[in-house]
Amino acid sequence: MDYQLLLAVCSGIIVLLLLILRFKIHAFLALLIACITVGIVSGLPPQDILNSMKNGMGSTLGFVATVVGLGALFGAILEQSGGAQRLAESLLKSFGIKRAPWAVMLTGFLVAIPVFFDVAFIILVPIIYAIQRQTKKSLLLYAIPLLAGLAITHTFIPPTPGPIAVAEILHADLGYVIIFGFIAGLPAAIIAGPLLARYISKSVHINAPALTEDVKVPENAPNAATILFIIAVPIVLIVFNTVIGSPFFDNFHIPYWLTYGAGLLGHPFVALIIANLIAWYFLGIKKGFSKTQLLDISSKSFAPAGVIILLTGAGGAFKQILIDTGAGEMIATGLDSTYFPPVIFGFLVAAIVRILQGSATVAMITSAGITAPLITQATAINAPQLAILVIAIASGATIFSHVNDSGFWLVKQYLGLDEKQTFRSWTVMTTIIALVGLLVAVVLWYIV
Repeated sequence: MDYQLLLAVCSGIIVLLLLILRFKIHAFLALLIACITVGIVSGLPPQDILNSMKNGMGSTLGFVATVVGLGALFGAILEQSGGAQRLAESLLKSFGIKRAPWAVMLTGFLVAIPVFFDVAFIILVPIIYAIQRQTKKSLLLYAIPLLAGLAITHTFIPPTPGPIAVAEILHADLGYVIIFGFIAGLPAAIIAGPLLARYISKSVHINAPALTEDVKVPENAPNAATILFIIAVPIVLIVFNTVIGSPFFDNFHIPYWLTYGAGLLGHPFVALIIANLIAWYFLGIKKGFSKTQLLDISSKSFAPAGVIILLTGAGGAFKQILIDTGAGEMIATGLDSTYFPPVIFGFLVAAIVRILQGSATVAMITSAGITAPLITQATAINAPQLAILVIAIASGATIFSHVNDSGFWLVKQYLGLDEKQTFRSWTVMTTIIALVGLLVAVVLWYIV
């Protein structure tokens, strides 16, 4: 083992965590400094260090910036139109008040596909307030399923930024990521959502805040069917392209026009452009929004997207510096064992970073950068396994949300919990999601 390269990797990770945890430096800047640290300790010339960072950031952002930007536009129009609230009301009406935990879980699962986690939670939380006032049961009976649905989709299913970033760093097919994200996400949502909520709500009774107004849905808000259709459009196009291009269809004579059309329309760029245009017309123009209003909504949507894009680019630079120094090859060689496959390694790295510094996005991007060199050395990993590795990393980045995670305080504040109650509910929920996701990922890893 090259101990200089090992020292370089350890130094980079220590610097990264120290800058974020001790000095409260933004993760974007901290990742870039960690890249330089790895390069210096490993002995790379200055120009090679900077070229590696530039190439890693550029190659990653070419895809991620476009997809995250298009996803932010899509989510902003859905949010402003009142479509998320309308979808929630429709599902509650269909399920009935007795099955409300399942309805809000499904609402969170669907709404978080185009809308960022914290925005979706703030939009939907008044609905669970209203349900609690009607039933007089613990608010956690409805809050935990909603949060589980939101958290799982936000972490597992593109076009949310986390899995998009990891998939790009690992060069995983987004169609497979979507498929396996649903496969891992649904059991995790059920166990960490309604089932956990039923248990916790028996011992922790929380009432909705007395002075919070109920959600008001615009009179002309789009109906649930319209929202479901628009959300489904990009997902169906991307998955169809993946299925058509998979080995299952190698022996079929598929017409050229079909493969051409699937390849074009099923690319995430085009699929999300189509979804945006449909949303722009049906949720915007037809609902009375002026073109100036839609432009303003679109412009404001890029503020949170910009942070994600820069973080992802820095993560790509970190990955590239590990590859170019040879540290990645050293890690891959050291982990060449059937007892410690990449699916476990990726989960553990993401979990450690998540627990230490709090941000799931930073944990996912850092873990993907460290895990990526293993992929370049492992020729036996196929396309479905790459997607499963994305799910494993996402699972690790979800685990044990606590006081250094902004989501912990967001949930505590809106649900009126104390710290102990937040640990017993939110933290337990995120840990269950992580463990179920890992279990499904490991099973799938050896099946495919």
